[in-house]
Amino acid sequence: MGQSDVGELYKRLDTTAALLKKNLDVSYMDALIETSENILDGGRIHVEDGLPRPEVQQQLRQQYAQVDLAPLSVDEIRQAVQLAILRGERTDLMQANHQMTPDSIGFLVAYLFEVLADLPDQATILDLTVGTGNLLYTVLNRLQDAGAPALKAYGVDNDDTMLALASVSARLQGLNVELFHQDAISDLVVPQVTASVADLPIGYYPIDQRAKKFTTHAEKGHSYAHHLLIEQSMRYTAAGGFGFFVVPSLIFKSAEAKTLTKWMTSATYMQGLLNLPRELFHSADAQKAILILQNKGGNAKQAKKVMLGEFPSLKDQAGFQRFAAELMQWKKQNLD
Repeated sequence: MGQSDVGELYKRLDTTAALLKKNLDVSYMDALIETSENILDGGRIHVEDGLPRPEVQQQLRQQYAQVDLAPLSVDEIRQAVQLAILRGERTDLMQANHQMTPDSIGFLVAYLFEVLADLPDQATILDLTVGTGNLLYTVLNRLQDAGAPALKAYGVDNDDTMLALASVSARLQGLNVELFHQDAISDLVVPQVTASVADLPIGYYPIDQRAKKFTTHAEKGHSYAHHLLIEQSMRYTAAGGFGFFVVPSLIFKSAEAKTLTKWMTSATYMQGLLNLPRELFHSADAQKAILILQNKGGNAKQAKKVMLGEFPSLKDQAGFQRFAAELMQWKKQNLD
């Protein structure tokens, strides 16, 4: 991987975003969107009401002249954009549910996706909590590197700034992605897809009337948003299709777990729940897991033995090789 090239693109994104942030008096994220649009437009600078000022325009042109995407792979472009977004999260003090999925988690989700999903040609993937797109694009890039042809993805988010960041990131990478500014719990305009993925925000969904259309809604009070989003994702996933969801490790120990389990067993096959490495989280209560569901229908069947456990430490290469061998053996015995 050309780390120097990744660092170079990040430096140009960060420098130009900082110039625009100061000159236009906007947030870092809005400035990052603006500078990305300029790069996508061949380095042409959008000027409105005399801003950015002429001397700032000259500085921007000098920076844009040094941007060269050609030496970078698609995933290296994603990494450079991700670094700039991380800078934006710190600068703009983003709330926790708006922070992007770290690469360490994204790579593990992508690995499971690659090994288990067996995507056909022309496959489509949906992320109902796409945010800035980092998880979805990590999955797309890994699958395409592994030879998956003609992938198309759809993303939904109700935050227009996050969606704008996802849009410029996808275009810089040349990914085939369609994005929708919607409440993911409403009736969606996305088509049925081959598979779903999501890093689910944790909390309550405020519109009780809408939540009542879901089996996973709470009998009293607000429903858990992550439960509704899991059900909604699988509604838009084809028969036999997989869903990979980043969820709290203690998801089945909450007050509403019984309702979630009832829906899950009636509509899907729960094929696995794998805790993410403990080292990624500041406490055991904060630990997350990857929930693996498969819709009923097609050639799908319930695994004889649900895959339960925990990923080895990311620093333990031998442990991960053993895990990979066990995963392939589990798939052969349970899904093939």
